[in-house]
Amino acid sequence: MHFLPKALCLSMVAATSICAHAVDLVTAYEQALNYDSSLAASQSAYLAEQETVTQARAALLPQINLSAQTGYKDSTYAPDDGYTATSYGLSLTQPLFRAQNWFGFEASKYLSQSAEAEFAKAQQTLILDTATAYFSILRAKENLATTNAAEAAFKRQWEQAKERFDVGLIAITEVHEARASYDAATTSRIQAEGALNIAYEGLARLTGQVYEQLNALNAEFPINPPTPMVVEDWVNTAFAQNWSIKSAEFGVKAAEENVSQQKTGHYPTLDLTASYSHTSLDNKNPVDLSGEDSSIALVFNMPLYQGGGTEASYRKSKYQLDQARYSLESVKRTVQLNTRSLFTKLKTDIDTVASQKQNIVSRESALEATRAGYSVGTRNIVEVLDAERAYYVALRDYANARIDYVIDTLQIKQAAGTLSPEDLASLNRWLTASQ
Repeated sequence: MHFLPKALCLSMVAATSICAHAVDLVTAYEQALNYDSSLAASQSAYLAEQETVTQARAALLPQINLSAQTGYKDSTYAPDDGYTATSYGLSLTQPLFRAQNWFGFEASKYLSQSAEAEFAKAQQTLILDTATAYFSILRAKENLATTNAAEAAFKRQWEQAKERFDVGLIAITEVHEARASYDAATTSRIQAEGALNIAYEGLARLTGQVYEQLNALNAEFPINPPTPMVVEDWVNTAFAQNWSIKSAEFGVKAAEENVSQQKTGHYPTLDLTASYSHTSLDNKNPVDLSGEDSSIALVFNMPLYQGGGTEASYRKSKYQLDQARYSLESVKRTVQLNTRSLFTKLKTDIDTVASQKQNIVSRESALEATRAGYSVGTRNIVEVLDAERAYYVALRDYANARIDYVIDTLQIKQAAGTLSPEDLASLNRWLTASQ
């Protein structure tokens, strides 16, 4: 059911190291596979649940026991009558009819499948977490580059304002306006630097690597509409393949088997038993009881009354089944809402990228016109600063819109249960080393 090679999930590196060369998304993901403790914990839970199936199956198979003992028996009536007895034996019990064990075995298989679904979900979560952390760094770098450019531009405006003030062309208030904008840009740049450092830490937590360079998203990266284009198709796929839903469905089936198991508490049991034993005594015993004994039998047992515990266990299992069914319905509703919301958000992202791209062109034209007007005295410094600010905001928003599209594309695939490492490989082709 899960789609990642187990070998990639087994090893864990011991410490965080520094990677100086440029790293792409697939490389970061492969390192996260080997390092992420959440995925390793999920795999351990999955493997542990597989052993539960073996344990449940054991209750249906023959039970063979070997026993041996030796001891000395003395008598206060006759001190010389003490003797040593040694015995050993072999017994076999084969359950012929134990309905409770059978339903327990069936329940364990569904619980195992539920754990496997949770493991697959954890693998998809790591894919999304790695991509989100990776693109969070690219987002922070874009924002830092924009704030650096804005800070440099506002600094030039401030210096030009001072020069114009010195020759009496403008009032001191315009110098103060320019200085205030420059100071605000400096603050934004400091905050952007901090955000970038935090973003790097987020990816390092997943991969165990501190990266100095990441490949960036190519300017030609296509912004395509979701396929299929109908939201109901996405919802139907999610109902069929979402791992949270699958896990909850297997949980309901396990709860149903548990109800059947508890219902058999008053059912009879039938076992086939066979045994062999050998006893030997030392020569001091006046009566030689040494010998062998063997038997084979059918053992029937009918539980009649256990103090009300069987009935209570049955009622408890019914309540747990209701809980599992309600949980499944809740998961389905959540997945449906998330899928529909992400589909709408993805369509919004596509329109936003297009509009922000056009907005950059418009803001750049407006900035050039405002600067020209300021040079001939038809515009003031405040208008220039506002135009500068709006231009760099447009650059930032365009970069963020592209990254939002990438992340939302992966999120809707996770909601539909179709997210796989191949999606990262496809995305990786549009990542290139920064110049």
